[in-house]
Amino acid sequence: MSEALAPAQALYIGMEVVIAFFSVLGNVMVVWAVKINKSLRDTTFCFIVSLALADIAVGALVIPLAITISIGLQTHFYSCLMVACTVLVLTQSSILALLAIAIDRYLRVKIPTSYKRVVTKQRAAMAVVVCWTVAFIVGLTPMLGWNNLWRLQQNGSLNEDLIITCQFENVISMDYMVYFNFFGWVLPPLLLMLVIYTEIFYMIHKQLNKKACATNHTDPNKYYNKELKLAKSLALVLFLFAISWLPLHIINCITLFCPTCDKPLFLIYIAILLTHGNSAVNPIVYAFRIKKFRDAFLKIWKQYFCCKDVPAILNQPSEKDRQENQNGNGNGNGNPNPNRDSQPALSPPQEGQQPSLEQMQEAKPQRPQSHNDDPIQQKPPMELNNI
Repeated sequence: MSEALAPAQALYIGMEVVIAFFSVLGNVMVVWAVKINKSLRDTTFCFIVSLALADIAVGALVIPLAITISIGLQTHFYSCLMVACTVLVLTQSSILALLAIAIDRYLRVKIPTSYKRVVTKQRAAMAVVVCWTVAFIVGLTPMLGWNNLWRLQQNGSLNEDLIITCQFENVISMDYMVYFNFFGWVLPPLLLMLVIYTEIFYMIHKQLNKKACATNHTDPNKYYNKELKLAKSLALVLFLFAISWLPLHIINCITLFCPTCDKPLFLIYIAILLTHGNSAVNPIVYAFRIKKFRDAFLKIWKQYFCCKDVPAILNQPSEKDRQENQNGNGNGNGNPNPNRDSQPALSPPQEGQQPSLEQMQEAKPQRPQSHNDDPIQQKPPMELNNI
């Protein structure tokens, strides 16, 4: 039997090593990109960094421990229990980070004009601390007694020295995994995030339709178009998390409610690989869906891995700022129009903030009227530079 399982186990271990490498590399680049690029240092990316740190821990800590467990290591009961609880803590932190991101995007669309005042960096940092605190409480609950120690002692499968074959199901109670972890702290946040993103998409499309009916220009829609694009990217991250973790939780439900049901080992391996692989896919989503991350990744790769001389990323203005500086007068001389700088271009498009007729007439002689002179177009919100 063990010889028949050896190829499958070897394949599983090999895939775990590959996932661990890309998980650590990709998420280190996420943290690195945020560190060296000022335009990525807003509240949303604060939560993304928290999620990346959890994924780094999965690749550097959890996967090596999972490989160790897969070979049937004999350990003390509480040592094995601590390994299992570490996985639970990191899983819960990822879920809560995704929930914080969803709430942050909801507030950005719901209250765009007062978002900066309500969601400060200090409050975002506090939210990250709360998420990790709750994750430790939920994940370490089995260490407080909700585990299989009593059951193993009752059926005589555990000696006085408490040495066991370290496997997740041997130490973690399925009652805890299903009723407390899955039904209490995994499924409700996922459903809540589904509702939040549905509401976000509804509000954005409502605003886009309203703006489209109010004007023939497309520029007032820039804010909500940017928000829609980023919301789709983050919703994709949530979707990938759900399809990666739900199979394993479904297997746990089968284990609890149908103890006699057969669970093929290869299905368990696939479910475990999906959970670990989720830690490696998020940087790929950021790279392909979020331009700021894609540009930062390319610059990091060229400068630090290919040893090419590229401009410093830390003090480099955003692409949008460079374009505005070059085209400020409409003649490409790099001197921005002072009237554009003096306008309150820091809030999302809304009624009552367009320049007056006198201001438009004063600005008119400075350069020919063009599509770029639309007064509404001159008012991109600050949040756009962070997306």
